[in-house]
Amino acid sequence: MTFTHSTRWLAAASLVAGLSVAAPAHAHEAAVPPSSTVLRGLDLDRATVLDMQRAMNQKRFDSVALTRFYLDRIRTVDPLLHAVIATNPAALREAKQSDLRRRQGARGPLEGIPVLLKDNIAATGRATAGSLALLGSRPARDAFLVQRLRAAGAVILGKTNLSEWANFRSSASSSGWSAVGGQTNNPYVLDRNPCGSSSGSGVAAAASLAAVTVGTETDGSIVCPAGINGVVGVKPTVGLVSRTGVVPLSLAQDTAGPLTRNVTDAAAVLSVIQGVDPRDPATVPGGNRDYLKALRPDALAGKRIGVWRSAAGNKREVVAALDATIATLKARGATVVDNLELTGTAEAAEQEFPALTNEFKHDINAYLAEAPGRHPADLAGLIEFNKKHASTELRYFGQELFEQSQATSGDLNDFEYRAAREKATSLSRDAINSVISANRLDAVLAPTNNGAWVTNLAKGDDFTDFVATSSPSAMAGYPAVTVPGGYAKDVLPLGVTFFGGRFSEPTLIAISYAFEQASQVRKAPTYLRTLP
Repeated sequence: MTFTHSTRWLAAASLVAGLSVAAPAHAHEAAVPPSSTVLRGLDLDRATVLDMQRAMNQKRFDSVALTRFYLDRIRTVDPLLHAVIATNPAALREAKQSDLRRRQGARGPLEGIPVLLKDNIAATGRATAGSLALLGSRPARDAFLVQRLRAAGAVILGKTNLSEWANFRSSASSSGWSAVGGQTNNPYVLDRNPCGSSSGSGVAAAASLAAVTVGTETDGSIVCPAGINGVVGVKPTVGLVSRTGVVPLSLAQDTAGPLTRNVTDAAAVLSVIQGVDPRDPATVPGGNRDYLKALRPDALAGKRIGVWRSAAGNKREVVAALDATIATLKARGATVVDNLELTGTAEAAEQEFPALTNEFKHDINAYLAEAPGRHPADLAGLIEFNKKHASTELRYFGQELFEQSQATSGDLNDFEYRAAREKATSLSRDAINSVISANRLDAVLAPTNNGAWVTNLAKGDDFTDFVATSSPSAMAGYPAVTVPGGYAKDVLPLGVTFFGGRFSEPTLIAISYAFEQASQVRKAPTYLRTLP
């Protein structure tokens, strides 16, 4: 069984990657009146999966109606966003099967809940990583995390667009662009960028194109699209969620995690997708927790939270959002230790890129060697494929990161590689562990992002003075949770991130939930065409 192209899917020979929305006479005018997010009296933009479960148990609607609602919404809203790369033709059948099961009792909070997956996660015979080179790839089985979702009763709704190859093909790329899916647009202001390689998942969650979504991160690819699209993102501890069936960038840092409109939904998804997978040796016992049990509105009382303030730089609106977050934390009983620094992370970051280039060559070669279907056999083959299909694959930017990776040995026993990886990982872990231990912290707070930049396919991403705090957690393999924290220019979402030590997800989710409930920052997307 294969996925069906969404209404905005374009044939490979005539892919359109540019923004499809023209500027209006009035800059703040919405591109279209956004269609309603209300189903049988329940506003799905505000509802949690627990609310949806109650509605289905009360027979206000069933999974078939819920799934049909999201499929219809994808058809009407996604042409503005280009967030959904394909829909699952079996989705309604899966929903019907869930409704039949419900008669004997729902299996959990994701029973009958439609889920969108980033298209580097194998599901129903598909995982393209956004590249035309993998259109002929036919994964033999669903990714382990997708098997977990199905076992919990979730409906696989379809696949989301992403930055091609997890944004590790060119340093001049535009986040949210892939040759398969084109350019994903930010739902708050359509000519702004959605950030990170899990861009489609972040946008789809924000725009209520599915109940929940799943993305992946190597460094920033969950937390940045979460922050910049006004949703919650959980980047788990590496080893909590299996990567089997996920197109890799670096197995030293890769992980999958939820992007959702609220912390409740993220906790529900993480509770399901975690688990020990014999085919992924990085997965270890340490999960199997019900993160929904961490959701207490009073969880901030007595917590000690450090603040990595210098990461905000001189961005006035980012600092304002950080200060507002701190005020909320204090008002709810937390002790805040301000102006902390993470020593050694700059030195660690210098080692990350050379480690990633070597790991990518090794890990993608191993993945392609085992992947069924028609596709290039290795990284060298991918490079040649792109050259032969330059009019589509290399239309806007090149593949210098591919070429730099190909120039490495790809040997994980290489002395220089091992030294770089050890330094990147150990310095990051030491930085986080030491600041938490020295100050007796439960978590560290940092800004996630500043306002989204204008998408420019010719020049690529504009990271000039961009606020980014994902690297320490990413390099350490430690968890981070991003929550809506404020707005730039009153409309562009700003996130705040809580991060901590290995397997600290219960504490981070508890803190994030209590903050979310106290602050109520998130508001629905505005679908503005542009800003002055």
